[in-house]
Amino acid sequence: MSGFDYDLFVIGGGSGGVRAGRVAAETGAKVALAEEFRMGGTCVIRGCVPKKLMVFASKFGPAVEDARRFGWDMADGTFDWNKFRPMLDGELSRLEGIYRTNLARPGTTIYDARATLKDAHTVALSTGETFTAKHILVATGGRPFVPDIPGCELGITSNEIFGLDRLPKRVLIAGGGYIACEFACILNGLGVEVTQWHRGPQVLRGFDDEVRGHISELMVAQGIDLRVGVSPEAIEKTPEGLRVTGGGDHEIVVDEVLWATGRLPNTEGLGLEALGVELTANGAVVVDDYSQTAVPSIYAVGDVTDRITLTPVAIREGAAFVETVFKGNPTKPDHALVASAVFTQPEYGTVGMTEEEAHRDVGDVDVYTAAFRPMQKSFIDRQEKALFKLIVARESQKVLGCHIVAEGAGEMIQLAAVSIKMGATKTDFDAAVAVHPTMAEEIVLMKSPTRRLEPTT
Repeated sequence: MSGFDYDLFVIGGGSGGVRAGRVAAETGAKVALAEEFRMGGTCVIRGCVPKKLMVFASKFGPAVEDARRFGWDMADGTFDWNKFRPMLDGELSRLEGIYRTNLARPGTTIYDARATLKDAHTVALSTGETFTAKHILVATGGRPFVPDIPGCELGITSNEIFGLDRLPKRVLIAGGGYIACEFACILNGLGVEVTQWHRGPQVLRGFDDEVRGHISELMVAQGIDLRVGVSPEAIEKTPEGLRVTGGGDHEIVVDEVLWATGRLPNTEGLGLEALGVELTANGAVVVDDYSQTAVPSIYAVGDVTDRITLTPVAIREGAAFVETVFKGNPTKPDHALVASAVFTQPEYGTVGMTEEEAHRDVGDVDVYTAAFRPMQKSFIDRQEKALFKLIVARESQKVLGCHIVAEGAGEMIQLAAVSIKMGATKTDFDAAVAVHPTMAEEIVLMKSPTRRLEPTT
């Protein structure tokens, strides 16, 4: 480590940065990490974890009515935000403490400060301190994007929603991505009157088209006022609440506006470009297959690179970085066939190609689908359909993609992803005996294609 204060300086205490810092320190390297907010990053503090806890909470309200239909004598279920929020805060603090402990255990030095780059080997902290490092890892994640319209500052983002003093009675959610749709379902389940405006023609852009339509129909059936082709153009504070106007004479008065209009890589003000680090048009750090930037001593992992913006991917990238730089084992993070889940209600689990991608890139494709009311819903006459979908290459019979919209889809897709990652064929799926009665058995019971797609000319 001759001439440097540290072997590695990590900027950012999210999942990717913490994993890289901890594992590097375990090799005997001298490591430091700076985090300007709270250890754990977006996932633990402002994203996946608190969101999933709110998903759990939001399911109990509708479950009360379901229980009545099953024969239970249930009192009216009401949600107490003032009871839930301290519990949420306590859990996030507990998890943050675990992150800090695990990071510090192998000897990593933690700085609770903002860090910027002074040169290719020097980091400047907001405390006034500067340190040199042989390697610098940028793992600063992403931040919410807020459109620049009159009154935009009156809205909140996913960063603030977990810390609200009160639960709004009426909310407008602006956006159509997974964050927007998830919070629309969460807040609707908690008893909030939810309106969602999305400027595009359909929600969940980038996902399978059939699934997008299925989920939007389910959301509307649950009471969410979903409007497409419209977005906020101005917000004004009035005695009645926030008045929001949009295109096509749309106007609504609500208690809160939630901006869920996308996220941007968090690179602003880090000093990267001045050092020769290339950034994309949206501010993402450009890296090679080994997460190295154009400046050899500077690497980047996680959402700040805008490759696949998922926590487990950031963790894999951080581990691959350590293998490459500190263990002498050049390792590329594997970005193929990464499963994910969208926690709408019911949730959506997906891995591999969409129908549209397979038709475009493969051509000869068989599509298998099953849409049905699960036993639990049909018994109480709930009009909520699950959707199972397999995309199969006709010639090789290899399963290219799997899509599930159902309760527990996130759990199911994890197991399906193992098979698909191993190269399973439709014949392999068919050979598995069904587990009955379950929803998941549909994945091995779809025998005939719903439709057959031919190559485009």
